[in-house]
Amino acid sequence: MKIMKSPSLTTPLYRLYERQLERELDVARLPQHIGVILDGHRRYARSAGLEDYAMSYRAGMRKFEETLGWAEDLGITTITGWVLSTQNLTRPAEELEPYFDVLIELFSRLPALAARYDMEIRVIGSLDLLPARLVNAAKEMMEQRPRGSRQLNIAMGYGGQQEIADAVQELVRKLAAEGLTAEQVADRIDCDGLASHMYLADLPNADLIIRTSGESRLSGFLLWQSAYAEFSFVDVYWPAFRRVDLLRSLREFARRDRRFGK
Repeated sequence: MKIMKSPSLTTPLYRLYERQLERELDVARLPQHIGVILDGHRRYARSAGLEDYAMSYRAGMRKFEETLGWAEDLGITTITGWVLSTQNLTRPAEELEPYFDVLIELFSRLPALAARYDMEIRVIGSLDLLPARLVNAAKEMMEQRPRGSRQLNIAMGYGGQQEIADAVQELVRKLAAEGLTAEQVADRIDCDGLASHMYLADLPNADLIIRTSGESRLSGFLLWQSAYAEFSFVDVYWPAFRRVDLLRSLREFARRDRRFGK
């Protein structure tokens, strides 16, 4: 697969195309909750000839911040960004430690950005699997932005299958605490009950999932919440993601007939 390279973002042709895409958007049909899989950092580093992955990670996190601004301009109220999966944690420490440093840097900047966009920040995932310094930085970030009219979710140490397993365990514990028998507990486990114990139970399910780097799979991202989401698989690596890539994904979303299984 050939990965697209980003053209200069200041060329007149690019700006013309961007404005055309904006005109083609049906703003009444835009998604309200977008999930973003930030994929392709290491491949971007290799293709760009960067000295190390940390440079690509930093470029990717700056791109994430920029994307939050684009979303705010378009009136999108909820963004869930997947920055670290449970599977990623199996990588060598020499790869993970620099990325943890970059995430901590990101978390130090996000509260100010979230204040500008009136966003609450939430981190979801198995934080118990992560180093204390990273977890502490995440908690401090959340404490600084506990409320907002818009929502930013950071999926870190996250796995969709684990989220569902956690929801089942929490529901079973709740029902068992009510003194129910095993058979009664089994009868009370249903979709509504499980949905109420998902990490983002109080938020609308995802409308659109965007994945960069040309990979056409979810890899377990928001498995429960994406049951009726639309998907956009973008060929560029995440650090090279452009506003036109977002606009094209939104244009295609707005053109689709969402029937929600009906």
